[in-house]
Amino acid sequence: MIAIVKPGTPKEGVAQLCEIIESKGVSTSVIEGANQTIIGLVGDTTRIDPYLLESNSMVEAVRRVSEPFKKANRKFHPDDTVVEVGGVKIGGKGNFAVMAGPCSVESEEQCMIIAEQVKKHGAAIFRGGAFKPRTSPYSFQGLGKEGLDILSKVKREFDMPIITEIMDARDLDLFDDVDILQVGARNMQNFSLLKELGRYGKPVLLKRGMSATIDELLMSAEYIMSEGNDQVMLCERGIRTFETRTRNTFDVSAIPVLRELTHLPIIADPSHATGYTRFVTPVACAATAAQADGLEVEVHHDPAHAASDGAQALLPEQFEDMMRRVGIIRSAVTAEW
Repeated sequence: MIAIVKPGTPKEGVAQLCEIIESKGVSTSVIEGANQTIIGLVGDTTRIDPYLLESNSMVEAVRRVSEPFKKANRKFHPDDTVVEVGGVKIGGKGNFAVMAGPCSVESEEQCMIIAEQVKKHGAAIFRGGAFKPRTSPYSFQGLGKEGLDILSKVKREFDMPIITEIMDARDLDLFDDVDILQVGARNMQNFSLLKELGRYGKPVLLKRGMSATIDELLMSAEYIMSEGNDQVMLCERGIRTFETRTRNTFDVSAIPVLRELTHLPIIADPSHATGYTRFVTPVACAATAAQADGLEVEVHHDPAHAASDGAQALLPEQFEDMMRRVGIIRSAVTAEW
């Protein structure tokens, strides 16, 4: 349920309204948009008489929200959420960010070479996996803390925010220097981890599970937001279908659907979606045209010898070409956004 506050209502009046609502045992969340203020009601809203609440002189309208996700719902928060890290804005009109780097952090030299190239060609955020969830327990699992230390050096050397995946809440103390914590597809419904990230407070990139519905993705975001962290971004990285010609099936339609349902920024990962270098740029272009707020792309200077996922990594020159094409598409569609 949401209560739309009448224009011109002072902050004291909004606070008074919240007290009235909370006295019924329901928590409130105040969202001040560009054109209106909304009070979101979270909890057992059957305790609230909507007609009585609507009769309050400061309330313009009361509406029920039928979807189970509340804080992530655009009805609760009509204006787009903008996540800002290290001066980089993600989400909202005109803000588009590209996260690029290797699948796995392999060495300091490797990361420095790739970071120099991706920044040169327009990437705003450096990505790299220090902890790697792999299907086989015998595959390279990442460098762990050493990998995080290398990412910190990249951050300082190139003045780029960094994003890396967290797999276990017990490792949170190691992530103090990380700007965005990524939750991988396999952990999308690791609810204890999501709750901890909600309390931790740093921006989170939440990847869609390989068999997850859009509503399940939004409910996972709700777990993070219900603990107080509203700095959440959603990532479409492909889902598992009957198709075997690509690693996953990229659900480009999820981007406009999510745009309608939620205010959270939407990132597309064409690397994991396709699994093959030759398909990454076309899918990145499709995601851009569908109004994604950014891309997460794997780039490697020597993919033939990459420790993981070399088959889907772009060479620096291929990344440059992708950025050129994406820029053209953004120029064509920005006027319509």
